[in-house]
Amino acid sequence: MTSMETTYLFVYGTLLKDTGHEMSCFLLEYSQWIGDGYFYGKLFKVENYPGAILSDDSKDKVYGSIYQLSNTIRVFEVLDSYEGIDPHSTEPDLYKRIKVNTYLEDGSTLLSWVYIYNLDTEHLEQIHSGNYLAP
Repeated sequence: MTSMETTYLFVYGTLLKDTGHEMSCFLLEYSQWIGDGYFYGKLFKVENYPGAILSDDSKDKVYGSIYQLSNTIRVFEVLDSYEGIDPHSTEPDLYKRIKVNTYLEDGSTLLSWVYIYNLDTEHLEQIHSGNYLAP
């Protein structure tokens, strides 16, 4: 990655700035809030945190915030571990980090990293609002 490349991260759960979670505070140290938006997906209640999966249906939206990262290596080192991504594990990771088209409220599109839930959602309760803070 070149130093000129801009890296965005879309968050929709405990990493949102209004949660007061220690990891959301960490993220704020190493990023700048760009705006609120959404991506096409479905949101589920996993335990005391949400998990999102992608959807092809434009009616399915997961709402959250987009950040521009200032120290990508440090942020992903810490957040990948927090999100249950372990390259040395033989078990499936809890989340996978992938690039997804995300949409700001003004209609602009940003290609952003998103942590997508990587386990079965069949027995999870869906958060139909798509908004973790306003289910």
